[in-house]
Amino acid sequence: MKQYRILLVEDEHDIADLVKLNLENEGYKVSHARDGVEALQRIKEESFDLIIMDVMLPHVDGLTATENIRLNNAEVPILFLSARNTTQDRIAGLKKGGDDYLTKPFNLEELLLRVQKLIGRAAPKNENPFNLTEYKFGDNYVNFESFEAKGTQGNFMLTKKESMLLKLLIENKGQVVSREKILQTVWGYNVYPSTRTIDNFILAFRKYFEKDVKKPTFFQSMRGVGYKFNDVKSQSEG
Repeated sequence: MKQYRILLVEDEHDIADLVKLNLENEGYKVSHARDGVEALQRIKEESFDLIIMDVMLPHVDGLTATENIRLNNAEVPILFLSARNTTQDRIAGLKKGGDDYLTKPFNLEELLLRVQKLIGRAAPKNENPFNLTEYKFGDNYVNFESFEAKGTQGNFMLTKKESMLLKLLIENKGQVVSREKILQTVWGYNVYPSTRTIDNFILAFRKYFEKDVKKPTFFQSMRGVGYKFNDVKSQSEG
């Protein structure tokens, strides 16, 4: 079973220790940042399934940190913790990109339930919800269990990483898959390939499956955004 990773951003040590202990007792892996600057640095270096963000932080406050996070990551759920409890404060937090808002002092059981709900809602984005074992597109074929494939040059074998990335793209066909989602699904949390590495995989897919590598129809790189697979069968038949 996957161990979900949470970044807890909290400058009050007693609260941080209490929340971290209870989250770890629930089976989560928790990293702790003491201010917004440290949080932003952690997010550059690691991937998380949830961020618990205090609003009133030194150096960079939680709302500003969240704005910065949302510039590059629209998927990770963010739960605000704050002593500010007016309707305007809650609205401000949600407008800045938060998914939920819990005021201090809070009930630990309620916090754990909200964490569970947010991670459960986001999990299908990080884990393939389909059980796709094989797929045909154009004159091509791929078997994700045996790694066997047929492309423009005939039959060949995919590597495990190629099969995982191809499956991810196909299961999200027609949609741009972000680099972060590829990192989480294909490479996991501990290895971070460069953008060029992923580009090289897309180039390999074009060589395997495209009739014209210079004018790809199935595999597209969306600069600065991610990568997309298009199933053009219906277009070619129409």
